[in-house]
Amino acid sequence: MKTILKITKNELSTLFYSPIAWLILIIFTFQSGMAYAEAWGDALRSQALGYTVIGATRRLLLGWQGAISSMQEHLFLYIPLLTMGLMSQEYNRGSIKLLYSSPITNRQIIFGKYLSMIVYALILVAILFVYYAFTAFTIKDIDSSFALTALLGIFLMICAYAAIGLFMSSLTSYQVVAAVGTLAILAVLNYIGNVGQEIPFVRDITYWLSISGRADTFFKGLITSEDLLYFLLVIILFIIFSILRLQSERTKRTASQSALRYGGIIVVTLLIGYVSSRPALRCYYDATEMKDNTLTQNSLDVMEQLDGPLTITSYVNILDEDYFRVLPRYHNQDIERFEKYIRFKPEIKMKYVYYYDKVDNPSLDQRYPGLSDEQRAQKICEALDWNIDQVLNPEQIRQTEDLSAEYNKFVRVLERGNGQKSYLRLYDDNMRFPTETEITAALKRMVVKAPLVAFVTGHGERNINGGGDRDYYAFSQYKGFRNSLINQGFDITTLALDTLDRIPDEVDILVISDIRTPLSSKEQGMIDGYIAEGRNLIIAGEPRRQKQMNPTLANFGLSFMPGILVQESKDYPADLILSSITKAAEDLSKRFSDAAYFGYKITMPSTVGIKQIEEKGFTIIPLMTTDSTGSWSELETTNFVEDTARINPAIGEIEQANVTMMYLTRQINGKKQGIIVLGDADCIGNGELTRQRNGIESSNFTVVTESFRLLTNGEYPIDTNRKRSSDNKVYLNEKSGVWLKILFMGVFPGILTFLSLALWWRRRKK
Repeated sequence: MKTILKITKNELSTLFYSPIAWLILIIFTFQSGMAYAEAWGDALRSQALGYTVIGATRRLLLGWQGAISSMQEHLFLYIPLLTMGLMSQEYNRGSIKLLYSSPITNRQIIFGKYLSMIVYALILVAILFVYYAFTAFTIKDIDSSFALTALLGIFLMICAYAAIGLFMSSLTSYQVVAAVGTLAILAVLNYIGNVGQEIPFVRDITYWLSISGRADTFFKGLITSEDLLYFLLVIILFIIFSILRLQSERTKRTASQSALRYGGIIVVTLLIGYVSSRPALRCYYDATEMKDNTLTQNSLDVMEQLDGPLTITSYVNILDEDYFRVLPRYHNQDIERFEKYIRFKPEIKMKYVYYYDKVDNPSLDQRYPGLSDEQRAQKICEALDWNIDQVLNPEQIRQTEDLSAEYNKFVRVLERGNGQKSYLRLYDDNMRFPTETEITAALKRMVVKAPLVAFVTGHGERNINGGGDRDYYAFSQYKGFRNSLINQGFDITTLALDTLDRIPDEVDILVISDIRTPLSSKEQGMIDGYIAEGRNLIIAGEPRRQKQMNPTLANFGLSFMPGILVQESKDYPADLILSSITKAAEDLSKRFSDAAYFGYKITMPSTVGIKQIEEKGFTIIPLMTTDSTGSWSELETTNFVEDTARINPAIGEIEQANVTMMYLTRQINGKKQGIIVLGDADCIGNGELTRQRNGIESSNFTVVTESFRLLTNGEYPIDTNRKRSSDNKVYLNEKSGVWLKILFMGVFPGILTFLSLALWWRRRKK
């Protein structure tokens, strides 16, 4: 060990007597300091503008321009310059012969040289640690384990790069060649993850070999055994290669013997790496405060109930516009989308089935005009270099899995060993793929009965199958809409009351919206009985529907107010109400709280107010209200485009805050009953959920999700939100930004520059 330390000390002396080591330190400090100062500048500006600096640890150290994470992009340039002379200069000066003739083993030479690189790596990490320490004193509750995990990732990257550089330096006496060779190896390791991705076994090997993004998990605050072992194996592999290279100088071997030795080591390394990457053998540690890399508790509860085997089969129609997203070359990236679930259920199997069948894809007519579906599939297979016999035809896929109800679009079928199935889809938004919320909802369908939502029909109510602005297709059962009830774990049906004797027991939530014609006494009696049983209900009213709907509201001691609510506005009609979320609603729901925090409104075109007229034993919580000024229930004006609404106190028009959404609860028959009453049926219609208006930030989706969440006691939609991290405040003011730039971009690099010049001057004097 003493010999190794002597070699390390000598190497460090040589390294720091050269300008390259100091230059890299200075540039590294300047670049990281610039990134850190810029991140601080953004955070200070946000705080000065009144925003909360959420996740300050991530923002300052690990964001896109964070001091730690941003430096990984530059390491591949620095390390080859450091390592290019480790062994090359020994060959070039001829001092390697002295080392060979001395009582020093090959291992001692390599370990001593490599240990010097580890020391240098620690110096680089120490520079980044300064930013961590400064952050710890200048923000509230720094997430230390998160930041230290990222520092570990940087350290492992440097050590891996250094091991590669050491080996390349042992191959040549030319330092430039060693540096270029190191860059070439790093380039290969970055690219190799794209090689052989069409072949299953080769795909796993080359994907594991790729160094690209390996440290990203550390920067997310997650330590995995696979990534940790990857860096260690790379280090060990190239250290052994370096030792073998020196041995080949002392002991002559045939080319075949050398090839067997190198090949054997590579095979063993690949075998260990492949085995370690198997889901059942992986270990994880989530270092983040809020466990951002782990499933939320609601998802974990579902996974605990999901016993037995589980297969996720992706059915990919190559005529569908989304077929390219899960081509064989992307299978590993696709599997990573379920990594959090595989972590807790390693026996999950991923399968992919490719087929062609009729699908709504207008681009096909433009790309392949006049061709049949089979001919189009043949063209696509030729472009992909596939054999069309490997793709199921329409008859074959229908025998395997009937996907007509999914319109032959991309869909995943989740199937348990007992035959239970659930569907997981892509969505018509920018994200496309499902998040934890949708995945867990699909899994939960197989372990718990999905709540059944029934929409009353027969009296002009909103149509859940219609695509018009007033209809409810979008939020109820549109399969391409992420937030639709069917994608959030609910089952949907319609009820024509005149065909029934009572509302079925299977119904968990009844929706009555915008009744245009009066209910019969039998139908009203069925609804009254449903309410008396303590079952859940949503009622959505409209102006001029008070007479038809107030008999139902009478069960709760409520009434829809006469007239129509108006609100003074310079830009929009007076009957467009911008409802505000109440403090009581914020206390009930985090999503309501978030929407209120960001100043979102609920847009309600043509709505009525809701008032309590008597006590019926319900706890009544107003969720949405109008402004207290400039708003009233208009009893005269009906045309708000050509006429102007004016308050007329003489006929009972009162300027006040009116409730537009209420939540009622009571304990009855041993359970909690929940009722949601909306003054406007349009606010959750197709048109209003997708409409944008200049100058108005709305969040009508929140009305849908939180209404049903309240009525299922928080069970659905699955809540996968996390609490905000506690590092949400910085202790510096905006004026500090300039001083931070001076400190981290000027003073620190300046100190290193001074030390390097002082050492150079001292050496020159000697």
